[in-house]
Amino acid sequence: MALGLAAVAPAYSLAVTLGFVVVAVGQHTPAAFVLGFIPILLTAFAFRDLNSEMPDCGGNFVWTSRVFGPTAGWFLGGWITQIASFISMAALAQVATTYFLQFLGLGSLADNALIVSLIGCTLIILSTLVAVRGIEIAAWLQYVLIALQLVAIGGFCVGAFVHAANGSALAGAETPTLDWLNPFNFGDLSGLTQGVLLCLFIYWGWDALISVNEETTDSSRTPGRAVVLSTIILLACYGTTSFAALAYAGSGSNGIGAPNIVGDVFSALGPGATGPIFGKIIVLAVGLSALAAMMTVTVSTPRMWLSMSVFKALPARLSRIHPVWKTPYVATLWCGGLSIVVLIGLTLIAPNFIGDAILSVGLLIAAYYGATAVACVIYFRKQFRSPKALLVKGILPGAGALLMAAAFVISAIDMFSPSYVNSSWLGIGTVFWIGVGALVLGIVVVLVIRPALPGFFRQNSLPQGDVNSPPLQLRVTENLEIKQVESE
Repeated sequence: MALGLAAVAPAYSLAVTLGFVVVAVGQHTPAAFVLGFIPILLTAFAFRDLNSEMPDCGGNFVWTSRVFGPTAGWFLGGWITQIASFISMAALAQVATTYFLQFLGLGSLADNALIVSLIGCTLIILSTLVAVRGIEIAAWLQYVLIALQLVAIGGFCVGAFVHAANGSALAGAETPTLDWLNPFNFGDLSGLTQGVLLCLFIYWGWDALISVNEETTDSSRTPGRAVVLSTIILLACYGTTSFAALAYAGSGSNGIGAPNIVGDVFSALGPGATGPIFGKIIVLAVGLSALAAMMTVTVSTPRMWLSMSVFKALPARLSRIHPVWKTPYVATLWCGGLSIVVLIGLTLIAPNFIGDAILSVGLLIAAYYGATAVACVIYFRKQFRSPKALLVKGILPGAGALLMAAAFVISAIDMFSPSYVNSSWLGIGTVFWIGVGALVLGIVVVLVIRPALPGFFRQNSLPQGDVNSPPLQLRVTENLEIKQVESE
């Protein structure tokens, strides 16, 4: 659960997203968080059930390949998840650096792209070394980092509610009411849709915990429960914070919608709600939140590569395990190196790439979450004679897939407009170019690498099947070479 929550980076996600949700839906921000949670929870059921059947560190790569075949599996479960992770890794490194500089009183250096990039690369290197060192030290660091985030968010909520109760809140403060949870009282459907799409982004990342499923006790049950519980914790955290922020500052242009607040709610409102000292702790927590998410990527991505390498979908070298620390150290080092390359490349293209990069990731999230939900329905379809299986493994994830598809289409249409974030190229929004461009590039990459990996694409080392097919098993030999066998 700590890995799942850390990957979402709740403190950072709230800091940079809450204001824009408020601008989109105003007082009904809590309702937007609830609506955004629904497709996430439905998709989480798919992850839980597929993990119980096929607990594998490859996660949705294995599941989508098993259901759709090697080509679609490599694209949907491999390429899309990895390109989203690398884009977010670069953004998180820049965010963590910016907040650390602000905490140290060196905020003026945050405008220097060279310094930010150098510090960001250093943070990636440190995260990579921790991931190589072992899963247990990484887990304990995540416990500390996620605890600090929850303390900071909780402290902000308590301070905001206290000010609202004693009448010392900001001028635009609004009195909390349960009507804020009712989306049907919000007349602007376009604004509500935009708010829900933003909420999808801030819930993203909990599935990273699936990558360590084989390193947990009771691997077929524990990760699945952690997936569902982590999403519920996030809903409680986001919903409470939205109520607190609105009760303290309000949703108007003199409140959270103000230009100096909307882009970073915690840094702007934290000192006033909690005092200057705890306000600094909140700023530090946001930076550590981004660092924790980076560390999660350097733990989860190499383990997916390990699985892909085992099934001959990547070079065999990436499946090498460290003899002492028992981690996929070759894949981890490659992950760290490529993250640095992506960070430098995006910085050269656009020094302030964070906003566009994060928005474009929304398309990728909807695509692979939806694909995983569809895979769940197809994989378990022969069990649907049971009403319980039909509901839990069919109707619920199927509804999640439809909602993710709707989110993808609506997002793509909005991003296509040149007025989207007021940035365009050839008359098309730059965010659309990044998001759809990443998907098109993935199709090209799959076509190019097919001849180089015949063991996976032609011999089908990960055979297609469903719930009635013989289960996949992995056997580790004494020389640490990993082979896949299909049991009788």
